[in-house]
Amino acid sequence: MLRYNPIKLMTILFLALLGSACSTVTMVEQEDLYVPESEMVTIDNTSTIDNGYKPSLKRKGWELIWADEFNDKKLDTSKWNYEVNGDGGGNNELQYYTASPNNVYMLENKYLVLKAIKQNYKGKMYTSGRLNTRYKHGWIYGRFDIRAKTPVQQGIWPAIWMLPTDYVYGTWPQSGEIDIMESVGHQPKSCVGTMHFGQPWPNNSYKGKTIDVAEGDLSTAFHLYSVEWEPKEIRWYIDDSLYSTMTPANTDPQRWPFDQTFHMILNLAVGGQWPGPPDENTTFPKYMYVDYVRVYQKK
Repeated sequence: MLRYNPIKLMTILFLALLGSACSTVTMVEQEDLYVPESEMVTIDNTSTIDNGYKPSLKRKGWELIWADEFNDKKLDTSKWNYEVNGDGGGNNELQYYTASPNNVYMLENKYLVLKAIKQNYKGKMYTSGRLNTRYKHGWIYGRFDIRAKTPVQQGIWPAIWMLPTDYVYGTWPQSGEIDIMESVGHQPKSCVGTMHFGQPWPNNSYKGKTIDVAEGDLSTAFHLYSVEWEPKEIRWYIDDSLYSTMTPANTDPQRWPFDQTFHMILNLAVGGQWPGPPDENTTFPKYMYVDYVRVYQKK
């Protein structure tokens, strides 16, 4: 999700320093934002969106150690932190991330929804949601399954990714980044799995691969986005189909930083250097639905 902007580097450096000084994250109370009635789109029947790939809970050779099925009325803040900021994610994004139930909520006790709304708020043109598990849950190695349906159109940028909980090897991307899935809306059929590593910007490095869904686009069905992370290998899957494998040979001669604890991030960005801004054909609000997040470790 993170790209190659010096503003971003300052943000990540600040977070790394903050992380080294604090052992807990202060929870942000939910904000109340006024949303015009025209923006308050609801869905009466979740069967209208619950389509696509549905894997089994059990996985041969793996043990489920952590999950959020999003079956409660409210976000479980023992598992997730709201991120509240308008710094543009270091990528010149256009949204302000809030803790408002207008931007982050549960749909019929079945899905987590991250909702991007076109509205002026604290100098930004859009609001949206971003969550992380930092200092609440982190993992070193395992299989990470996230079943999600993500929006498309110009300027839309959903992401499911992981950052180091403590920046042991230095600021971004020296300590690594694992992008389980991200997409840009002007490429509606494509998802990307990437790892970031190497030296600080502008000498940073990344390796990744793009795969297209066979039918429809990413917004027309749920897909399972997965990473299997082992000490010397990371594998990316969509709907249990392997499409990319990375090893220390792919980072050579740079450090392989993927041997420390990472935490998870879910977000729905608007604009930014990679997707560019929305255009006259981009409609709002946009919804990112997450059915569950499941974490497994080898038996």
